[in-house]
Amino acid sequence: MAKSKIAISLDEGTLEKLDLLVQKDVFPNRSQAIQTALQEKLKRLSRSRLARECAKLDPDFEKSLAEEGLSEETATWPEY
Repeated sequence: MAKSKIAISLDEGTLEKLDLLVQKDVFPNRSQAIQTALQEKLKRLSRSRLARECAKLDPDFEKSLAEEGLSEETATWPEY
């Protein structure tokens, strides 16, 4: 995947923590650390959006959709 360079500004405390992670070989460099952090944040935001959208669903209506047509089929299911 193609990459683009950007410039960002960080406060001193954040930069010190970032450099410490690089020094401890948690990340190979600042760029990789920031990219990983941003990817994780975007993924988390995407999951929380899915949860918000799912919360809007009506459970009874969703259940009725899932069970649609099952009432006819269950009569033909074998007894166990």
